Amino acid sequence: MSEAEIRAFAPSGIILSGGPNSVYQDETPEAPAVVFSLGVPVLGICYGMQTMAAQLGGEVETGQVREFGYAEVMSSGDSALLRGIEDKPVGRLDVWMSHGDKVVRLPDGFRVLCSNDSTPIAGMADEARHFYALQFHPEVTHTHQGKAMLSRFVHEICNCSNSWTMPSYIDTAVAHIRDQVGDEEVILGLSGGVDSSVAAALLHRAIGDQLTCIFVDNGLLRLNEAEQVMQTFADSLGVKVDHVDASDAFLKHLAGVADPEAKRKIIGREFIEVFQAEAEKMPNAKWLAQGTIYPDVIESAGSKTNKAHTIKSHHNVGGLPDTLHLKLLEPLR
Repeated sequence: MSEAEIRAFAPSGIILSGGPNSVYQDETPEAPAVVFSLGVPVLGICYGMQTMAAQLGGEVETGQVREFGYAEVMSSGDSALLRGIEDKPVGRLDVWMSHGDKVVRLPDGFRVLCSNDSTPIAGMADEARHFYALQFHPEVTHTHQGKAMLSRFVHEICNCSNSWTMPSYIDTAVAHIRDQVGDEEVILGLSGGVDSSVAAALLHRAIGDQLTCIFVDNGLLRLNEAEQVMQTFADSLGVKVDHVDASDAFLKHLAGVADPEAKRKIIGREFIEVFQAEAEKMPNAKWLAQGTIYPDVIESAGSKTNKAHTIKSHHNVGGLPDTLHLKLLEPLR
């Protein structure tokens, strides 16, 4: 994000996420400098901790011992982030590590929050500036007290309220969809996966029969999944579903292909061809809805920006075929 975008967002706090990069590589992602000058709390997680350290004058290097999986760290217990949070006395925390690089020298003003033999600096903080960082991952359930840590950062350090609820989001999303779509018709590619299924249910609640789902059976579904999708959406929810069995075509094009990323691209290409052929049968449709979620955007980022590794491509990230002539609707993005 640019400095202008960050300032316009006016954050109450910033979290720098983990990632697969190394801070000493060329073209490695960095936090915009404004992150550290806005005067708001910052929490770095894994790679986020490493880039915080490197950008503020510390040092990161490749660790001789890499940690992947369960680990135990000892917390000093006297920081605003970790005070009173522990799994076992005194200050022991069960956490989940996934890193090769590690911070070996603290930036000026920082101190160690927690450590173990493999990672002497497993957490650090400059409490005067409200900067905190953890080498382990508090966002996964394997870090038993991770939710407490994130809650502490968001609610007590950043002073954010706890006002968001799922029902209020649904009401807001439904109102936004109705306002955006009006009385026009929408088509959606229903895969049977969670993302497109949630998008289909949300759109159906918002616009009812203005939505038509195209369900493409690519031959790669779980046993009886096609029947389950039709039963759930067409029979139980009353959603209009166009069921297309294209399994023979998909499997023919995938024959002999071993690389997962190559498979994903073939599946995406074939899906678009089948979907486009079906969409042409619906000339009144003005919108294409997709179940894009933000992690899809992150995982596919490298293919466009070259600023991050492409974790995996998603056929619903990156725009529409020009020949569809449809407006894009992404209620979950």
